[in-house]
Amino acid sequence: MNTQAIRAIYIYEMKRFFRTLLQSFISPVISTSLYFVVFGAAIGSRIDTVEGVSYGTFIVPGLIMLSVMTQATSNASFAIYFPKFIGTIYELLSAPVNFLEITIGYVGAAATKALFIGTVILATAALFVDLHIEHPLAMVAFLVMTCVSFALLGFIIGIWARNFEQLQLIPLLIITPLVFLGGSFYSVTMLPPIWQAITHFNPVLYLISGFRWSFFGMADVPIGLSLMAIALFTGLCVGAIWLIFRTGWRIRQ
Repeated sequence: MNTQAIRAIYIYEMKRFFRTLLQSFISPVISTSLYFVVFGAAIGSRIDTVEGVSYGTFIVPGLIMLSVMTQATSNASFAIYFPKFIGTIYELLSAPVNFLEITIGYVGAAATKALFIGTVILATAALFVDLHIEHPLAMVAFLVMTCVSFALLGFIIGIWARNFEQLQLIPLLIITPLVFLGGSFYSVTMLPPIWQAITHFNPVLYLISGFRWSFFGMADVPIGLSLMAIALFTGLCVGAIWLIFRTGWRIRQ
């Protein structure tokens, strides 16, 4: 394992992040505040509690997941797409590093950025509502696994994309709607039976449900299924990246 190469890629990506640290910090704070104004005040005034939890508190896990998934995907996709765009990807491919080391460097940096954003949102949410995390270790584990898995997905998107429009296509048209429809701001039990059944085909539901369980000890699906879903998703992403580097698809073309 070439740890020096991993460290070089990771540090380079993190330096790019710290150059825009102020906007990276302010943006999630403002967005979180707006969500609490709209959902917590406007909608929360009409919904007293959800399964014994105040609505303002209930939306915190979903709000964190929404930001973490989109940020991890966007950061990783741009990180690998930009070297393709300017042509420096060939220097990386000719260096004595394998696909695993390249992936760890880029994905690790993207996951770290998303984890930072998630932490900022959690701290901001604590200013608006009283938070009590029943399973803090499980919360951290789910947060880290989500950051890594969606950074892997973003890495694949960055390789697949041929232009900046395609780079934003999947996060905007697929990931964000799936998060909103995956019970991020409501409980699936509030839906009619037919829509509950349909929602269970949404893979994001299992991630949000497991993360919410770590906060409140309640989940829309069994915690075991949530763990299996995120493990399967991560494994599929790693397998896809291995296949991409093995065949050179969209990298050497």
